[in-house]
Amino acid sequence: MNVVTTVDPRDGRRSATDLTETDEARLETIVGQASRATRWLSGLGRLGRADLLDAIAASLEARRVDLVAAAEAETGLAHARLDQELTRAAVQFRMFGDVLRDGAYVEAAIDHAADTPLGRGPDVRRMLVPLGPVAVFGASNFPFAFSVAGGDTAAALAAGCPAVLKAHPSHPLTSHASAAAISSAVRDLGGPEGVVAAVYGEQAGRSLVRHSAIRAAALTGSVNAARAIQAAIDERPDPIPLYAELSSVNPIVVLPDAAADRGDQIAEGLFASFTASGGQLCTKPGLAFIPTDRGGDRLVDSLREKVATSGGTVLLNERIRDAYETRATEFERAGARVSARPQVDPGAGFTAAPRLLEVDLPGLNAELADECFGPLMVVVRYHDAAELDAALNAVPPSLTGSVHRGPGDDADVVRRLVDVLSARAGRIVFDGYPTGVRVSWAQHHGGPWPSTNAVHTSVGATSIRRFLRPLAWQDAPAWVLPEELRDDYSAIPRRVDGRLTPAVE
Repeated sequence: MNVVTTVDPRDGRRSATDLTETDEARLETIVGQASRATRWLSGLGRLGRADLLDAIAASLEARRVDLVAAAEAETGLAHARLDQELTRAAVQFRMFGDVLRDGAYVEAAIDHAADTPLGRGPDVRRMLVPLGPVAVFGASNFPFAFSVAGGDTAAALAAGCPAVLKAHPSHPLTSHASAAAISSAVRDLGGPEGVVAAVYGEQAGRSLVRHSAIRAAALTGSVNAARAIQAAIDERPDPIPLYAELSSVNPIVVLPDAAADRGDQIAEGLFASFTASGGQLCTKPGLAFIPTDRGGDRLVDSLREKVATSGGTVLLNERIRDAYETRATEFERAGARVSARPQVDPGAGFTAAPRLLEVDLPGLNAELADECFGPLMVVVRYHDAAELDAALNAVPPSLTGSVHRGPGDDADVVRRLVDVLSARAGRIVFDGYPTGVRVSWAQHHGGPWPSTNAVHTSVGATSIRRFLRPLAWQDAPAWVLPEELRDDYSAIPRRVDGRLTPAVE
């Protein structure tokens, strides 16, 4: 069996681990355990699974020092960033505990038998139930929040679905340690093997989504990765959904009065947003539309200075570093001029220099409007806000679109921009920056293709919906119904005979 290796991107050193790539026999065992664990998760009920999620959060936090150290050595991300990300992972598990205790997510509905204009209607009761075991693919850029201990895992377990996790090759030891922390919490509650398990290797990932017991897959990654996974899924006799969060440019529009009123502040925010974590965030702004006037000039000058005096940043792996350098060169050949770039010694690791590129609006083309994963942003200079409608419609749909307004900017212009962005993004940000996705009930982290391939979110309470399916019971005896659909149950909100009934404490 092939030994799994790990690489420290700070110096490029490759080391063997004690892990091996998952072969077909081991994969079969893991998926079989996951299938059997479905009954245990279901038997816990909503409240039992809520307690499990709280225990997982506590287990992750108890191992914080070791987990963060492992991730730092495998990703090159800053200690403070990783420490915060681990907190976010714990927050996500606890939030889904709250979702379970609230219970509204099951969408319980009861229609009692009754006479209707079409004759006598039967008793029908409906709610959402777990899909079954799911595959989760870890993300390179979030070793905790979108990987083994990430939101997809939390949502799947909350729904009642065991999760088989394909560890990302950029951080196998972090993935192994995260899976161990989760499994420890499961064991402490008397749970079986298979509630969570990690597999390693590209072939294991393909075999995983082909397995007949897997009922859905989730990915945060590249379009190419999604296509490879989808190709494997297409080999199945029965289709399963792939929920993929992919490529995003996340355009930002700075209107003239905003540039004049707070240009230095916006420059500081833009710099932080496109360079944070090496620009390796799915919500990194890749395009900033800035007016060609005195306020815009001052803003861009300030942004140039920040970039020019910045240092290098360590990228996650060699492939990402090489792709970043290639894409940056392609952008320059496509007509963007280098506005600022610090001199950086790449050293032995995967260090790269941030780049600020600039183009006038007429020069914006399809190549410059594409994503460059890494610390690069293209400033697009415009003369009139009326020109922006066509330009934004030429930018690929994204996870986010942002608008910065000043006190004198025309409200009709803002409304028009919001209309354009709303058709092409899943979240509209006002006077802020798209990086830093809040984990909350109202959050939506998704958008039209190519930002995602579905209408669902991968962050927030409603991301649980991906791992559930509706099931209706007709004229069923009370004893066979889930408690949430029995007449005498009132602990969650339900729709009864067409009327929404609140929970009763």
